Amino acid sequence: MTDRTEKIEKVEDIEIRLLLDALYHRYHYDFRNYAMSSIRRRLRQARADLNCATISALQERVLHDPDVMPRMLRYLTVQVSEMFRDPSYFLAIREKVVPHLRTYPSLKVWIAGCSTGEELYSLVILFREEGLEDRTLFYATDINPEALAQAEAGVYHLERVRQFTENHRLAGGVTSLSDYYQTGYDRCVLDKSLRRKVVFSDHSLVTDQVFGEMQFVSCRNVMIYFDRALQDRAVGLFKDALPRNGFLGLGAKETLRFSDHAKAFREFVPGEKIYQRAGA
Repeated sequence: MTDRTEKIEKVEDIEIRLLLDALYHRYHYDFRNYAMSSIRRRLRQARADLNCATISALQERVLHDPDVMPRMLRYLTVQVSEMFRDPSYFLAIREKVVPHLRTYPSLKVWIAGCSTGEELYSLVILFREEGLEDRTLFYATDINPEALAQAEAGVYHLERVRQFTENHRLAGGVTSLSDYYQTGYDRCVLDKSLRRKVVFSDHSLVTDQVFGEMQFVSCRNVMIYFDRALQDRAVGLFKDALPRNGFLGLGAKETLRFSDHAKAFREFVPGEKIYQRAGA
């Protein structure tokens, strides 16, 4: 790296921190403890797509044009998912976790960082197939209101259904995925009944607190974008939300190994990053 390039990047890092401060104070979205490498990459893309010469110019637009903020959220929040993504994870829930959940008269499940809803509907379908849906309340939360609206609509491009279907089969699906949707105009529209036990809500793992006791929390591929301090905060929230023997599911590249709260959990299905809340 040349001295000139290094100086440019140092200035850019200053601009990024100022922009993140501006987002927090102007719109109350806090990305200040997200991993810098990820934030830098996303803001560079936003700067280019919004025709801004610098990050400072991007900050000016965000501060003075409220219509730009929803577009910024699309860059800063992760919206890449699919139904039954990593099928072995859902198969492990079906075979290892569900037998324990059957012992509860009622259940609460929190899908934290639900994005556009693919993981939410995967769990609802799984719980329906296993006879647990009627006793379960699902909480689907995200910081992006546009993503939440898409999740609540339950509409996806038809071209994605083939992968959804194969994932469902590999996840131990006992019915046909086609039982849960209708098609039209190149869209797959999920059955409204899948939402009858779902509460959609704005919630930030950065600034908000626990809102209830849950028997299962699934937060996958969200914390990989946080720095260490923010990861610890999120795991602390999950610890507080789960009773003894409650379950936590993380993404394939995520771990509790380095968390300050690691001792509050034990590995339940190690290969699938499913943990169980230990005793007090």
